[in-house]
Amino acid sequence: MTARDPMTARDPNTLPAVASESPVNLTRRGFLGASAAAGLVVGFHVPLASTAHAADTATPEINAWVVVKPDDTVVIRIARSEMGQGSLTGLAQLVAEELECKWAKVTTEYPTPGQNLARNRAWGNFSTGGSRGIRESQDYVRKGGAAARMMLVQAAADNWKVPVSECSAANSVITHGPSKRTVTYGKVAAAAGKLTAPTDIKLKDPKDWKLVGKRLARLDTVEKVTGKQIYGADLKLPGMLNAAIKDCPVFGGKVKSFNAAAIEKRPGVKKVVRVGDSAVAVVADTWWRAKTALDALPIEWDFGEHANASSAEFAKVLKAALDVPEAVVGNQNGDAKAALAGAARKIEAVYSYPHQNHATMEPMNATVRYTPERCEVWTPTQNGEAALAAASEASGLPASKCEVYKLHLGGGFGRRGAVHDWVRQAVDIAKQMPGVPVKLLWSREEDMLHGRYHPVTQCKMTAGLDAQGNITALHMRIAGQSILAGVFPQNIRNGLDPVQFQGLNAPGPEASMGYSFPNLLIDHAMRNPHVPPGFWRGVNLNQNAIYLESFIDEVAVATQQDPLALRRKLMANHPKHLAVLNAVAERVGWDKPAPKGVFRGLAQTMGFGSYVAACAEVSVSDAGELKIHRIVAATDPGYAVNPQQIEAQVEGSFAYGLSAALYGECTVKDGRIEQDNFNTYPVVKMADMPKVETVLVPSGGFWGGVGEPTIAVAAPAVLNAIFAATGKRIRDLPLKNQSLKKA
Repeated sequence: MTARDPMTARDPNTLPAVASESPVNLTRRGFLGASAAAGLVVGFHVPLASTAHAADTATPEINAWVVVKPDDTVVIRIARSEMGQGSLTGLAQLVAEELECKWAKVTTEYPTPGQNLARNRAWGNFSTGGSRGIRESQDYVRKGGAAARMMLVQAAADNWKVPVSECSAANSVITHGPSKRTVTYGKVAAAAGKLTAPTDIKLKDPKDWKLVGKRLARLDTVEKVTGKQIYGADLKLPGMLNAAIKDCPVFGGKVKSFNAAAIEKRPGVKKVVRVGDSAVAVVADTWWRAKTALDALPIEWDFGEHANASSAEFAKVLKAALDVPEAVVGNQNGDAKAALAGAARKIEAVYSYPHQNHATMEPMNATVRYTPERCEVWTPTQNGEAALAAASEASGLPASKCEVYKLHLGGGFGRRGAVHDWVRQAVDIAKQMPGVPVKLLWSREEDMLHGRYHPVTQCKMTAGLDAQGNITALHMRIAGQSILAGVFPQNIRNGLDPVQFQGLNAPGPEASMGYSFPNLLIDHAMRNPHVPPGFWRGVNLNQNAIYLESFIDEVAVATQQDPLALRRKLMANHPKHLAVLNAVAERVGWDKPAPKGVFRGLAQTMGFGSYVAACAEVSVSDAGELKIHRIVAATDPGYAVNPQQIEAQVEGSFAYGLSAALYGECTVKDGRIEQDNFNTYPVVKMADMPKVETVLVPSGGFWGGVGEPTIAVAAPAVLNAIFAATGKRIRDLPLKNQSLKKA
């Protein structure tokens, strides 16, 4: 990675500003709409950018994706965000594979969303979420690398005055076959940058990959372990001031009044400002002085209509919605209601899943310098274009007069993706102090109390059985909060939130159910509380996998079938689902007894384009103390770009998923979130973390995600193992609220 200089006004880890040869005539309103929708865009064409404007620079770009320096250093531009998941390295591998460059000479940099806009979105979608960073950009980034290689080879051939067909490239060296002459990329880069980009680009066959599929070390590790990596919370600019903010603790409430005179003469305090209708900020020379002054500021709130809202009251609303006749259908076949009415036997269970916080290690932050002519923002974001849209809207300036310099994220998990409330706040504050860089950093408490929370839901599962115990019908009624209704309401069609049914869809390439039932009905009764929802890592696949996989186990127990055998029977028409389940069963030794006192549980699902399964091994003491010994997980993402990173992602996803299952719960009392720090919202510690074994079974032919799918199987695998150990069926999370003493 190129080191960032925190003392410069412009992030040096970005491209120089570039004038567009074909300016984008887009209104601010139009840009805001396009950027908001970008998080859900699938399958668009991204043309390779023109490179003519770069011909006379000292280190010319070959195309939008590749810069080759005279010393053969290769700079690969990464549009997606790095937040620990490894996309930066994986995407660089894909480009370098087609570029045929020397991996040891590869570095990376972020283009900015402003440059992307000016260059007709040459880098495509900046959104990094839904495990889409690699799978939805792999094609065009590989073409970027291949095109750059072709241009470098053409430049060498032109210099030698030989047919390009006689030349080849490998390891950053171009060779003329007949004469054995060679030249390095750095020597011909300037000439290559002047060429017209090819349009007929052929990608390698996966069997010929040299870098993709290899366990290469991450490109960002050294700077992180040496402390050189600059995160948003670290950033310092010349003359920068610091801001702390306090928003109304009840969502939807407002500021009634505040007494700035009470604190404005405290040491270091520069200004007390109102931010929107609901928040107050203090700007000071240091953040601590801003925060302590803010804590002492008398504020009177208007809590609004939700001042008495509570989790208990909303749970009643959800429970009632489990039985209402009005619901939107997400997946169905046959006539489930009729089949249930005529079933020889019925099994029914009700589950629930709470609000949960993203709880990123790095709280929300942004540094903004505003003038009436330009607004610049430095921030960790999962979507640079959405951050640019937020800056444009908050500043009142067109997007062409705004810029966002994207920094590495200290955790994202979806919180820094679709909603950029902290950017809007930071711009609002900076507008009240024009010309001065102001860094807004949320306190941990502000971050916990003003998140965008994983939605709260309940689910009623009803299965009909025939006289032989076979499932003849399944009805799955979900009642609860819609993320799209709160984030992208324009994407709700006829009351349907398609994201609600992740892992439950009809057979297809995205989040499909792995079982077949003669009669099936999956529907959703939408009920939205005032607590704002967000795309939380794994999204709705998390609770849907718990509901379905726990209930499949319940049916297996009720019909005296082995949980694996029942799943295999139901998966006869779902070979890829079955393959990962079988891989887990084989690795864990399902057909052999577990160690004494250890019990097993299975789960599988399909989400974000990938197939995953897990088996958890747990023990529960007589006192009800849970120990998770091991989780074996299999994943089929189609292609495995970097197996080492996939294993790290699986391990990290279980840490996140188990934190949610064991402890994750946000409750509402008097209209506000009760959990305001890690003492009331704990996460898994090292002592809690089981051994994780990852089984990679990439079957090829498709591109799936890896950062999120396996989260969903952590909880149901553990819950099913707990039942095997104790005979107690846990249907309401988190586990900290449950007694695990054996039944």
